[in-house]
Amino acid sequence: MPSKTKGKGMKAGSQKKRKNVGADVEAKSAHRLAVLEKELLQDHLALRRDEARPAKASEDQLRWRLRVLEAELEEARSEGKAVYAEMSRQCQVLQKEMETRSRQLEEEVRGLREQLETCQREAEAAREGAEQALRERDQTLAQLRAHVADIEAKYEEILHGSLDQLLAKLRAVKPQWDGAVLRLHTQYKERLRQFGLNPLDL
Repeated sequence: MPSKTKGKGMKAGSQKKRKNVGADVEAKSAHRLAVLEKELLQDHLALRRDEARPAKASEDQLRWRLRVLEAELEEARSEGKAVYAEMSRQCQVLQKEMETRSRQLEEEVRGLREQLETCQREAEAAREGAEQALRERDQTLAQLRAHVADIEAKYEEILHGSLDQLLAKLRAVKPQWDGAVLRLHTQYKERLRQFGLNPLDL
């Protein structure tokens, strides 16, 4: 994308080129005018030399030649003015086109710079948001791990306490269970004997 400095350089180059073209046209017109004026002066001098001559035909011819040269001189001047005017018009049109294009390029560059700055701000905001989300996730995970570890410790403590209580209760009731089992065993043996059965045979 051309920079503003380059646009100014192009504009200056175009102006310089237009000046050179105008200068060439003016130089050519001036040279032609000089040649015609020289010829006109020469004819004037010839006419003055021939004024002393009585030949009317030569005088008429010179006067006709003078009119022709004057007409050619006027035509050359008109053509030079027309060419210069046309070149000036074309240069003005070209200058306007270059200025319009330069403004368009400057606006495009400005718009692209604004878009770039917006994208950079959005990217920076997205990066900061992602970093914040990662920090919050890590903090949440750390809190959850600590909470799970605390719950596991409490459950382990409760489990050990419950097992200890259960074992203590079992140890406390074991003599009673042993006595009840012994009594039941004795009762069953006695009933088997009443039916004529030997408990050892069963």
